[in-house]
Amino acid sequence: MRMMSLLTWRAPPKELALEDEQVHVWRASLDGPPSRVDALRQTMTVDELERSERYRFDEDRWRFVVARGTLRCILARYLKTVPEQVRLRYGKRGKPHLVGQSGAAGLQFNVAHADGLALFAVARGRRIGVDIEGMDRDLAALEIADRFFSPREIAALRQLPAEARAEGFFNGWTRKEAYIKARGDGLSLPLDRFEVSLAPGEPAALLSTAWDPEEASRWSLKELVPGPGYAGAVVVEGRGWQLKCWEWDGG
Repeated sequence: MRMMSLLTWRAPPKELALEDEQVHVWRASLDGPPSRVDALRQTMTVDELERSERYRFDEDRWRFVVARGTLRCILARYLKTVPEQVRLRYGKRGKPHLVGQSGAAGLQFNVAHADGLALFAVARGRRIGVDIEGMDRDLAALEIADRFFSPREIAALRQLPAEARAEGFFNGWTRKEAYIKARGDGLSLPLDRFEVSLAPGEPAALLSTAWDPEEASRWSLKELVPGPGYAGAVVVEGRGWQLKCWEWDGG
């Protein structure tokens, strides 16, 4: 049994509080009726609506709207306001952050989605990153790992039984992506410059970085199981925090 599968996605309490020692991760479907898409579209800015129109396919456009709208709805719960009042600004690498918001002091968040499923991670006073990937069992995992992973990670992946390599690859990939997103480095940080655990059943961890022997100790990493056929990870600055996993009900 995968250790993180013991964590369940629960309905959040009506009175939601985020303590300094807590990290909340929300799971949400990006698919739904047109009425849901239309309602969430009303919460978005002109710039975001224009960005949504750049998608070629309707499904991708709708999922972008649902992802951005759901993010505003979730943040509104912590800010005790309405989604339309949640103001976001996007950095150079496209990462959103809150601006000019009462109650937003120290609130950090990150978003990831794959196909029709999204994860929204929220913390207070801690940098945070989250990633989710659909696990393609037919992916040429070793060939991709040879291009992007460190030599030790490649060796660890090759040592796994053939039937476990796809899961091991996606464990490594999501953990690396979550760490990069938490740091805000984007593509400027090569994936082979730091190492993570990846063997199925092994505790998720940032093992080392090439530039600072103390860097790995500054971060905590946990595996997420978003659903059947998906891999996920959340990376948080610091230690000693408690993870709570919530199911977004679209309300």
